[in-house]
Amino acid sequence: MKKLSLLALGIAAALGLAACSSQPTVEQTAQTLAMQEQKAGFELKNFDQTVAPQQDFFRFVNGNWLNSTDIPGDRSRWGSFDELRENAEKQVLEIIRELAAGEHAKGSDAQKIADLYSSYLNEPLINVLGLNPLRGDIVRIEQLRTHQDLAELWGELQRYRFGTPVSVYVGQDQRQSDQYITGASQGGLGLPDRDYYIKDDERSKKLLSQYSDFIQTLWQLAGWDNPAQAAAQIIALETQLAEAQWSRIQNRDRNATYNKYTLAELQQVAPGFDWSRFMAAAELDKVNEVVVRQPSYFTAFAKMQGDVPVAQWQTYLKFHLLRSNASNLSEPFVQASFEFYGKTLSGLQEQRSREKRAVGVVDSSLGFMVGKQYVGRYFKAEAKARMDEMIENLRGSFKVAIAELEWMSEPTKVEAQAKLAKFNTKIGYPDVWRDYDCLTIDANDLIGNLRRSSECEYQRMVARLGQPVNRDEWGMTPQTVNAYYSSTMNEIVFPAAILQPPFFNVAADDAINYGAIGGVIGHEFTHGFDDQGRRSDGDGNLRDWWTPSDAKQFSERAQRMIDQYNAFNPIDNLTLQGALGLGENIADLGGLTVAYKAYKAATKDKPQQTIAGFTPDQRFFIGWAQVWRIKFRDEALRQQVITGPHSPGMYRVLGVLSNMPEFYEAFDIKPGDGMYREEDVRVKIW
Repeated sequence: MKKLSLLALGIAAALGLAACSSQPTVEQTAQTLAMQEQKAGFELKNFDQTVAPQQDFFRFVNGNWLNSTDIPGDRSRWGSFDELRENAEKQVLEIIRELAAGEHAKGSDAQKIADLYSSYLNEPLINVLGLNPLRGDIVRIEQLRTHQDLAELWGELQRYRFGTPVSVYVGQDQRQSDQYITGASQGGLGLPDRDYYIKDDERSKKLLSQYSDFIQTLWQLAGWDNPAQAAAQIIALETQLAEAQWSRIQNRDRNATYNKYTLAELQQVAPGFDWSRFMAAAELDKVNEVVVRQPSYFTAFAKMQGDVPVAQWQTYLKFHLLRSNASNLSEPFVQASFEFYGKTLSGLQEQRSREKRAVGVVDSSLGFMVGKQYVGRYFKAEAKARMDEMIENLRGSFKVAIAELEWMSEPTKVEAQAKLAKFNTKIGYPDVWRDYDCLTIDANDLIGNLRRSSECEYQRMVARLGQPVNRDEWGMTPQTVNAYYSSTMNEIVFPAAILQPPFFNVAADDAINYGAIGGVIGHEFTHGFDDQGRRSDGDGNLRDWWTPSDAKQFSERAQRMIDQYNAFNPIDNLTLQGALGLGENIADLGGLTVAYKAYKAATKDKPQQTIAGFTPDQRFFIGWAQVWRIKFRDEALRQQVITGPHSPGMYRVLGVLSNMPEFYEAFDIKPGDGMYREEDVRVKIW
């Protein structure tokens, strides 16, 4: 006989299921609970009945899932996002397999998808070719003679994004969002962040040693001499670049990273580098102005590139050519790349299957073409209709929240309301699909396909200059499990693939949906008013619309949040970087607060029903907590803390809910409870 947990039996009793003479069987009780759970939008088997919700709400909701779930061997983390991504990947694979099995007209969408997929799966040909697809690039690097030649090559390489200590791009002008402008940013490292080079602890030293081994392995596979010497030169160069680079926290400051120069001024800021030759090779020679994100880095880089002999830059470039292509070359290169970037840096235990990797390649090169097929097959119109309704409810609640703020003055409120009213929303998929006419795909030329894809996207980007801003453009494909806010577009975007349980459940009641996808909608709305989003107005222009006293109030509250998250210690001696995660943490707290208001407004005239033993308010917070269930491998968790602005899942629950009085009321949180914070240290911004 199936045995129910004490928690399930307790809930059954609360529902009146444990009657006397007509008491149902355990199986009948289990079936009833399953029906209740389906309507509620959560599974009791994921809960940990040994943990009180007042002590650790994350483990209360997710504890049994954490205890019983193993991270797949080919993953560095596993959680609700990853489960949905895996499902979306399977759906995309099904589409691609069907296309790959057919015959298609040359140049058609189906031919491009099928042949790109086939080119990746043709491992025998890839192994025979070895390093041959890169021979032309190697010769190009070896022909460099002067630093002017080097500047020209770096300009050419902007299309392919490898070995470029300086990257240029074309995007919306943050101070004039109705036009495009050229920007320039730091780059050129083989490790995920500058901190990996400049930290002096034993773990960082060990990682640099492992990076050196990786460099030497690739060098030897290429058949080149003196691998140890090459590794030493490359790491020395990258360390010098890293020491000049801005930190991730500095790079979050939208005012500090907006520095507009003419090319003549840039030559003065960063003398010694041939900017004219560089920009011409990047097809940006007609550009008059450039927004430089990190001026001090550009000054240091320009001097450094001239001081370092061309021969050492050639060594650096040859390695980065190998590194950036290794996962698409013959098996020894693939394995070497996986051993370092997969195992060492991320803790993976096994390589993803070639078929899964093929899907990733197709998705990254032909994402919207695949997305069009995905939407036609999997996206439900009713999901969009319900999202439209929820978004407008959230907008209405945010409007009320702004009006009720005690700390904000009326002039700033007027500006905030004007910005909120101008928020644009995109749900599911683009109205206008991206075309790929510029891209030719050959079933027998993987590296060539990927290069042509990079060239196609680069040309698409450069062609923006002088054109009206394309407001139909999406930054994510429909099959992407994510969402985003764009400050220059002043819009929130929700791709089709995120509109699934546990984020969005058409079958569940309002409480769970407002706590889950409602919180995510609120999160994206609040990004328009986080510490950086608040710097733009309703038209997407970087402009200070705050009174000095309101800006001071905001900063004081934000600092309290920084202090809270700085205290979280997920692993070893690494604490979260509260300043790095500030925007995301403000968005989490503000988003869930506004989602709660929207949920209460939407259900005020509806019956308030207890389901599976939980009140509607309790289910709202359960909805939020189950969205962030996640497990990390240690290596991936360290990387997340060092480089990621998002707090690990458990802190997106504990950090947010411990600041919300609505949560305290729903679960009767009292002083001494693990979820309790003293009122004077709780954060309330939006």
